[in-house]
Amino acid sequence: MVPGSHHEWPATGTMEAMVSDERPSPEGPATFREVFAQSEYRAVFAASTLTWIGDYVAKAAVTLLVYRETQSVALSAAAFAVSYLPWLVGGPLLATIAERHRYRQVMVVCDLVRMALMLLVAIPGMPVPVILALLFATTLANPPSQAARSALLPLILPGDRLVLGLSVNASVGQAAQVVGYLLGAAVATVNPTAALLMNAGAFALSAALVRLGVGDRPPAMASEHRSHLLRETAAGFRMVFYTPVLRAIAILVFSAMLFSIVPEGLAAAWANEHAGESMDPGLAQAVIMAATPVGFILGGLLIGRTVAPARRLLLLRPLAVVAPLSLVPALLDPPPVVVALLAATCGFAVAGMLPVANGLFVQALPDGFRARAFGVMATGVQVIQGAAVLVTGLLSERFPIPIVVGVWSAAGVVLMSLVALRWPDQQTVTASIEAARANSGHAPPRRRPTTPPEAGHLGPGRPRHPVT
Repeated sequence: MVPGSHHEWPATGTMEAMVSDERPSPEGPATFREVFAQSEYRAVFAASTLTWIGDYVAKAAVTLLVYRETQSVALSAAAFAVSYLPWLVGGPLLATIAERHRYRQVMVVCDLVRMALMLLVAIPGMPVPVILALLFATTLANPPSQAARSALLPLILPGDRLVLGLSVNASVGQAAQVVGYLLGAAVATVNPTAALLMNAGAFALSAALVRLGVGDRPPAMASEHRSHLLRETAAGFRMVFYTPVLRAIAILVFSAMLFSIVPEGLAAAWANEHAGESMDPGLAQAVIMAATPVGFILGGLLIGRTVAPARRLLLLRPLAVVAPLSLVPALLDPPPVVVALLAATCGFAVAGMLPVANGLFVQALPDGFRARAFGVMATGVQVIQGAAVLVTGLLSERFPIPIVVGVWSAAGVVLMSLVALRWPDQQTVTASIEAARANSGHAPPRRRPTTPPEAGHLGPGRPRHPVT
């Protein structure tokens, strides 16, 4: 199942050894036509969309199935939350596996394993403890699969096309969440087994699309360069946190996750306590929960498609501050519709920021570290989002939710302002990218001058991302 994060760190630290020297035109951003003209991207995009929808369908079905079997809210919630566990207990380690093997092979094998396990979950009468164990086993395939996909995208989409492709993936992932939950709830109400079989079928189709539509590439890490899996994983942490530019991007992304998830995490309590007579609490909850994904979709597509690469780089730091700032008016205890608008604005700003940050991250990573760096980033995103919801939830037990969200977001403005002020200068970013190319054996020929960051070729990359 999907790791559960809205802001999947898509293929973020995870790009690969054949990054093309092709540069997008400095006159404007890449186009959707250019992105979808790549047949391999179409295959990966279709496969990812299928598994995203299938995962959310299954998540809705499993929670309902477990509740019907046990009448236990706690066990039902456990079935929902189990998808986080692999990232918490071993995300970076599992993602490192993708570095050792062919990306296509990793993605296909993970899809087939998840298909088989979901078929077992769908067997009628399966005991709840066995269901939970099978779900946990299924989610163990998420980190290596998502890391491999993230590492593959930069090989498929050069230059600014990667930024737009990542924006498309992020936006479609948000839409898949909404569609999957609605479809899953509708089907599971009638027949939970059918919803689980839909997920298994989605994994089968995904495996076929990747196997037939994606080229085979050698592993990023040759066998002679392998050491102990734990040592290789630790090297991924060192690469992210000891490289100044990568560390700055990681701090930026992790800081954004601290507040952007809060409206959604507190939506149920917020709606029931503050909906009043103007709106049904159930509708208020739905509106608040849907607002961030909708804003994220709009921000990713509009900024990714209409704003030139050079300007996106300039907007990175302002958007980082605008995201928490947009939630500060929650202090005034606005009605649910206004809360939803604030959350959508926050999602819009985060979506405009993440693809650019991810693109820089990808380009500043040497080959052979991308899947491992993805594991580090995706795990950090999962842990920080969960911690943010937990802490604000605990605070809301003692203080009004609007006060908690408003003060939390004001602290986020201060934090993001500090992060923006300490952002590496252009020279440092350029040097880091050139060093990564040199270490990967992809340094551009001397006779061809390197396009400066302002020209816009730094855009691709995400926590690809993460991310999944």
